[in-house]
Amino acid sequence: MAAKASAGILMYRRRGKSLEVLLVHPGGPFWRRKEAGAWSIPKGEFGPDEPAETAARREFTEELGRPPQGALIPLGEIRQAGGKRVVAFAVEGDFDESRIESNQFEIEWPPHSGRRLLFPEVDRAAWFDLARARDRIVIGQMPLLDRLAEISKAH
Repeated sequence: MAAKASAGILMYRRRGKSLEVLLVHPGGPFWRRKEAGAWSIPKGEFGPDEPAETAARREFTEELGRPPQGALIPLGEIRQAGGKRVVAFAVEGDFDESRIESNQFEIEWPPHSGRRLLFPEVDRAAWFDLARARDRIVIGQMPLLDRLAEISKAH
């Protein structure tokens, strides 16, 4: 079975001479108390018939409630633990992280209780400078921060 593929967008903004990136925290009870290594770029799975850029824009909109504006800059592909492929893009922009409107998902919680509860896909978003982002982001996505830093030097 082939590894699942996701596409996502790393939004960034300039603050003086430094970059800040927008990361999202996954919703649901498993992630509630996790911070370090739990944050991610907004991303989601896509199939072989959907272009990665289209999927990345869709997932950003579903997880944050507003589509990203502007041209996407390819950041390439990474592999996360477990083999999941992530095709990533960067876009310069701004976003009011206090106003996210995320899709929801339903799970049985607590496990084996028979109760089905709804949780947001993303329970919060925040801007981080690159040093803080390295402490927060899922370790497999850390190369995306490095690639963004390199690309931003050229722009």
